[in-house]
Amino acid sequence: MDDGELDRLIGGLSLEQKVRLLTGATTWRTAGEDALGLREMVTSDGPAGVRGEAWDERRTSALLPSASALGAMWDEELVERLGGLLAAEAVRKGVDVVLAPTLNLHRSPLGGRHFECFSEDPELTGRTGAAIVRGIQAHGVAATAKHYVGNDSETDRLTVDVRAGDRALREVYLAPFEAAVEAGVWLVMAGYNAVGGTTMTASPLLAEPLKQEWGFDGVVVSDWAAVRTTEETGRAALDLAMPGPESPWGVALVRAVKDGQVAEEAVDEKVRRLLRLAARVGALEPRHPRRAPAMTSRDTRALLRRAVSAGCVLLRNDAVLPLDPAEVSTVAVVGVHAVSPRVQGGGSAGVFCSDVVTPLAGIRARLRGRAGVVYAPGPAPGSPPAPLGTDDCADPRSGTPGVLLRVLDAAGRELLAEHRLSGRQLEPDLPPGAHTVEIAAVLRPRQAGEWTFGVGGFGRMTLTVDERVLVDGEFPGDTDDPAVVHVNPPVHTARTVLATKRPVHVVARRELVPGRGRATVVTAAPPEPDPATALEDAVRAAGDADAAIVVVGTTEHSETEGYDRSGLSLGELQDGLVRAVAAANPRTVVVVNSGGPVELPWRDEVGAVLLTWFPGQEAGGGLADVLFGLAEPGGRLPTTWAASLADAPVTRTRPVDGRLDYTEGLHIGHRAWLRSGREPAYWFGHGLGYTTWEYTAVEAPAHVWADEPFTVRVEVRNSGGRAGREVVQVYLARPGSAVERPVRWFAGHAAVRAEAGGRASTEVVVSARALRHWSEADQGWVTEPGPYRLMVGRSVGDVRWEGTVTVSGP
Repeated sequence: MDDGELDRLIGGLSLEQKVRLLTGATTWRTAGEDALGLREMVTSDGPAGVRGEAWDERRTSALLPSASALGAMWDEELVERLGGLLAAEAVRKGVDVVLAPTLNLHRSPLGGRHFECFSEDPELTGRTGAAIVRGIQAHGVAATAKHYVGNDSETDRLTVDVRAGDRALREVYLAPFEAAVEAGVWLVMAGYNAVGGTTMTASPLLAEPLKQEWGFDGVVVSDWAAVRTTEETGRAALDLAMPGPESPWGVALVRAVKDGQVAEEAVDEKVRRLLRLAARVGALEPRHPRRAPAMTSRDTRALLRRAVSAGCVLLRNDAVLPLDPAEVSTVAVVGVHAVSPRVQGGGSAGVFCSDVVTPLAGIRARLRGRAGVVYAPGPAPGSPPAPLGTDDCADPRSGTPGVLLRVLDAAGRELLAEHRLSGRQLEPDLPPGAHTVEIAAVLRPRQAGEWTFGVGGFGRMTLTVDERVLVDGEFPGDTDDPAVVHVNPPVHTARTVLATKRPVHVVARRELVPGRGRATVVTAAPPEPDPATALEDAVRAAGDADAAIVVVGTTEHSETEGYDRSGLSLGELQDGLVRAVAAANPRTVVVVNSGGPVELPWRDEVGAVLLTWFPGQEAGGGLADVLFGLAEPGGRLPTTWAASLADAPVTRTRPVDGRLDYTEGLHIGHRAWLRSGREPAYWFGHGLGYTTWEYTAVEAPAHVWADEPFTVRVEVRNSGGRAGREVVQVYLARPGSAVERPVRWFAGHAAVRAEAGGRASTEVVVSARALRHWSEADQGWVTEPGPYRLMVGRSVGDVRWEGTVTVSGP
């Protein structure tokens, strides 16, 4: 639909009708307009799966590996296919707009939302994000590039004022968004934070460079509740305020236009963009059918299983992996994460998936009929108690596995009652007169002893077990962060002894408080085993086995939206468990289940270290494929990993007086490590496969023009004993530059496959963008002529070839 048709539609609307379209009709829907044949458009969180409009555990979603795992794939074709899966899920759930991808960077390893972002590097993030955008939008579903811009940490994220120089903004933080616009993204989300003293929903950066220089013709949508003013944001290039129907726009924006504080032409431009989006997703007459890929459940699971192995990064391998099922009679699987893996990060992007294949289940399925599998949990790592569920709870009325959810009025009368599957209810229906949310269950304890129970939410809450009061108090809370209020409310715990295994009646109540949401969570955890005894059992199991697989990882306490991390350690108990098992069995494989970097102080003491990130619902099947050689670990690190937090050159996430200064400028990730002269545990781009490679020839032009891409041709030989995939990486440097530069920077990559002993060649296209820098004096892009160092290798720290390319032209 062209602008002339859009203008004709806009001309038939009153100011009030136009403004009504610019604020959400509900939490997840935009407003419709019958006079235009415009239906409501449905939005949904989506980086790891499409949840839909409701937090309802009965409406399950396909769960992808975390964004950090997608960044580790270095495989745009596969990432694009995963985008297609998100589109298929969106169509299945009636969703028009998927709120993904997240294009913020791994600036600090302490970033709490690390798992939702692709990498530390703007080029790799941009390429990966563009692939997701193409995959989603090829099927008539809109993608959303977020969070524009500088939302790279969580501390005080609603109010933090990020201060970064123009060069750092242009070359580092804005670059992935520019790549998304080049890929044709239909929405960009403005973040909560400020940049340079102006909140992003009112920032001039929305106009320049986003809409003007880059030519973005889509919708700029606010992060949820990020619009806090009327006139300032109304004059800015923000187009859509979410959620609704209440917001600082609406009636106040109509008044501002009539008072001359906001030009009506600005409102018309916002509506024009919204209608253009509606036409693209088929929400505006005449409508068109969306072209979602037809994916069976089997197809979906196979793709997600392949995605696990493609994102796994083999950090170390002392001839232990792959394990041969024919050569082991017993395998010990150790660690709580083997049966309770973290398959996704915490926060607004969470989904409910129908079935998770745990590492233990995947390993057992692979070895069934071939070898025995012994499981030992080891010491508990300190995870928070899990919400009540169907495994050990029943609805006290029906006896059906799950819980009873009730909504009561102020007199305690029942307004609503329904059977639910989880003790985590984030959006219970609230009939008129709702005063209290109650969750009740009959818990069947698996063991006697001291249990830990908890209730989460805000306001007055009580928790009883067989009418014993464990929690009773007022919990007002001290945050307005939507991820905390509506998704991860704090859980208040207490302990009580259950003398026998007989069922107990658990009842939690939460009185509703205006502005504090309605999320209510009830948790329970059995007695933790004695750490010393649990460690002894794990060591004994490992010592008696032919190989040991230890699964360790982070917890809900350490990686989640709304909070930055305080450290990178997995804790003394998990580190001690790894060391003790490795001492008992030299064929010990450590599987690391985290969304971002962690310290691995024992990495040189074990046979192999395999990083799975948060691997999604097919975690165990994909892991077993890698462990036993059905698939090669395909991943390469998208982020440099420190040996210890103290070594990391950029760590600060906490603002000072409301400001977070990006004093490191251009130098984050591997750039910062190279400038500091420090050696990390593992460099950006590092990752081993199950074969070895020789770089036999490189062809690169001696001279190139400043504004044109050039191609590097690389030939490799598979010098190992099995087929494999190699990721060829290209880096640039400019010694003696007249402007500040990174020591070297990532410029491109390509993957190649070859059989054992075979040769293969590939081409890496280096874009003209890789040679340019932003001139603050000229307020434009400049390419410095002269010689550049060109490097080809397996990682930023493993260069196999160096040469020189001379750049000519302006």
